[in-house]
Amino acid sequence: MANPDSGQADPFRAALRFILARWRREGMTAPLCVALMLAAVLCDVAMPLLAGRLTDAVSTGAPDAFGRSMWLLAGMVALGAGMAALRYGGIRAVIRLTLGNMTGLAHDTFARVQRLSADWHAETFAGSTVRKISRGMWAIDLLNDTVLIALLPSFVVLVAAAGMLATLSPWLGLVVLLGAFAHIGLTAGLSILWVAPASRLSNRWDSRLGGALSDSIGANAVVKSFAAEPREDALLGGLLRRWRQRTERAWLRGTAANAAQDAMLLLLRGAVIGAALLLWHLGHATPGDVVAALTMYLVVQGYLRDVGYHISNLQRSVNELEDAVALEATRPAIADAPGAAPLRATEGAIRFEHVGFRYGGHVTPLYRDLDIRIAGGERIGLVGHSGSGKSTLVKLLQRLHDPTEGRITIDGRDIAGVTQASLRRSIAVVAQEPVLFHRSIAENIAYGRPGASEAEILRAASLAHADGFIARLPRGMHTLVGERGVKLSGGERQRIALARAFLADAPILVLDEATAALDSESEAMIQDAMERLLKGRTALVIAHRLSTVRAMDRILVFDRGRVAEEGSHAALLARPEGIYAGLFRRQAEGLADVV
Repeated sequence: MANPDSGQADPFRAALRFILARWRREGMTAPLCVALMLAAVLCDVAMPLLAGRLTDAVSTGAPDAFGRSMWLLAGMVALGAGMAALRYGGIRAVIRLTLGNMTGLAHDTFARVQRLSADWHAETFAGSTVRKISRGMWAIDLLNDTVLIALLPSFVVLVAAAGMLATLSPWLGLVVLLGAFAHIGLTAGLSILWVAPASRLSNRWDSRLGGALSDSIGANAVVKSFAAEPREDALLGGLLRRWRQRTERAWLRGTAANAAQDAMLLLLRGAVIGAALLLWHLGHATPGDVVAALTMYLVVQGYLRDVGYHISNLQRSVNELEDAVALEATRPAIADAPGAAPLRATEGAIRFEHVGFRYGGHVTPLYRDLDIRIAGGERIGLVGHSGSGKSTLVKLLQRLHDPTEGRITIDGRDIAGVTQASLRRSIAVVAQEPVLFHRSIAENIAYGRPGASEAEILRAASLAHADGFIARLPRGMHTLVGERGVKLSGGERQRIALARAFLADAPILVLDEATAALDSESEAMIQDAMERLLKGRTALVIAHRLSTVRAMDRILVFDRGRVAEEGSHAALLARPEGIYAGLFRRQAEGLADVV
């Protein structure tokens, strides 16, 4: 997206390219819209000429005047009917085009946002993103209506009217043409150079306001727990004041621009009527010519008055489309390599080969020459202080980030050369805070394997010890869990996440301290379910409670991005001065938890 300070044409060019690409996707619908609307406009423009000829026929008093008048009247009725029919057909075509464009934008932008990096999502308000997509959809509606139903016919009317009046008098045609384009130039200049910057800033605050509302409402439980409603009210009040100031400035500029357009229309009216009367006075125009000129001006004036409004709408729709254009232009930080093939993991053997990694903007690398081998079916515990590199290891394995040096392989295949979808289908993750969709329990479990049968879902729930509490719910498997699963307890959410992992049946399993925040009863049930889930899989278990990793085949102790120690639980405890032994003693004594 262009910087608003770098010039105002870029957003319009970007929006034009964007909408033309959208029109092309709809096949011949856009050309059909243009053809029907232009034909309707030509019928409208021809009407004043017939009105002028009708005036001449009536004023001459010739013997055949009545017959000619009736034929002219029939022509005017036919033109009116044709215009109405063509305009109706054109608007139906615009509706079809617009709905196709809006649907395509929502689908494509949503797909693009879903594929953007975890960092992008972490740094972006979800509510703001939703606002940008929905505002972009309705901006297309306004833009299509403005261009195809309003502006295009208006420009054709102006040119055609000037041409037809030029057949009566070149000077009259020139007055209309120059006056009309002066009006359009003034309107466009005010809209693009003066109103648009204010509207663009207003839209930014609109997105910021939407993001703040979503953030506060989504964290309502925290707001309540700290009795912070007044603080949130005050925060929103400050944002609303800024939003109101920016929006008021944009609206006032639009109103002032409309006043300037009305003044220009008044000058044009005087010039056209004055020129027509002068030509009549000099004997260069008949009364019918004067009527034709006046009627044509009334048609032109109607379109011109609306041109100012439509250009304002065009400017507004382009401003509101900018965020959607920018979202579509955003490229995922991590993309599949050309020719990437699906990963077919069987053993689940993992290798980090001399991996180096630093987070963007960090000067110091987290990993330097990290080398880890994990055999297929091996169960590995990952422990260490916060920030030591445990979670980053898993993110690199999922390709949520790419290493800056070295490579990562699964069953000997470099994960940078396989499709991300197949890679992530090979890794089941159960997080410390599982996120559920506001859908039924069955849908949440089946998310691990779309198309699973009801029997398979029930079996997964049973393996995760989730069938008991599900049976007690009023609607059982069809119970809606609330946004992010708020209707369920922490242990119930965790068991749903485990059932999802059972159903996914991936060869590699990641458990991110799945029992850290649970009561003893829930922890015991989930520990049992986890033991079942670990069988026959390569497992990485991130542990804050060291009791979780006692039974692991091997434990990797991370310290400042390096594997400082490794071995079994017993072997690591045998090193009394080691990091692991120190952590274990502190936990056993109840002095501290590893966080």
